[in-house]
Amino acid sequence: MYTGKPIRLERIFNRNTNNTIIVPMDHGVSVGPIRGLEDLRTAVNKVAEGGANAVLGHIGLAKHGHRGYGRDIGLIIHLSGSTSLAPDPNHKVLVKNVEEAIKFGADAVSVHVNIGAQYEAEMLATLGRVSAQCDYWGMPLLAMMYPRGPKVENEHDAEYVKLAARVGAELGADIVKTNYTGDIDSFKDVIKGCPVPVVVAGGPQMDTERQLLQMVRDSLDAGGRGVAIGRNTFQAKDPTTAVRHIARVVHEGYDAYEAMRP
Repeated sequence: MYTGKPIRLERIFNRNTNNTIIVPMDHGVSVGPIRGLEDLRTAVNKVAEGGANAVLGHIGLAKHGHRGYGRDIGLIIHLSGSTSLAPDPNHKVLVKNVEEAIKFGADAVSVHVNIGAQYEAEMLATLGRVSAQCDYWGMPLLAMMYPRGPKVENEHDAEYVKLAARVGAELGADIVKTNYTGDIDSFKDVIKGCPVPVVVAGGPQMDTERQLLQMVRDSLDAGGRGVAIGRNTFQAKDPTTAVRHIARVVHEGYDAYEAMRP
């Protein structure tokens, strides 16, 4: 059923490991042309060379940077957004649709939902509508599911992350991107309660590369299926090397220390 989905997912997940390295580059809408994303073509080329399986961004990425300098890499078009200047930046609204993503050659689409936010209900309704469109067209759907709002004291708390991940799966996502909970055992609970592949977000830049790679290793050991890491890759001193080190962990089974060796 929905033959198009598995065909397109082969562009996102490595056939040998069934894991993925996604580099989000959707920051231009939320915060503008931040360091590392001034030139989308160059940014895509660098992470593709390092071994990223897909990049994720708005329609402008497809128009101006997806193919970089001719390198082949999966494309996930983000359909929702808000800016940092909005009265409520946590209120994500639909800005494009599945049909438009198809026209631009997307391998998947994504939607952002903040569980616990003031406008959670509207974002959930958007996720449900997009999920139905994705099923109709055979388009994979990645749901960015974050616990953020007045009742959320810690958005990495396993109880909140479990809820966010499960909601994404329940409403039709094929992949869920969410926060790492900080340790293997608690993240195992997240994975156990989510029937679709879960990839971890990178979040703000970490203090050291070793710290980042250890998080990646631990998430995989808990049952995660890869990463969706943006700023910790395209803002690295050498983005290609940063992604290559992540690929060693995600696709070759290295530990954090081994992955950093020359």
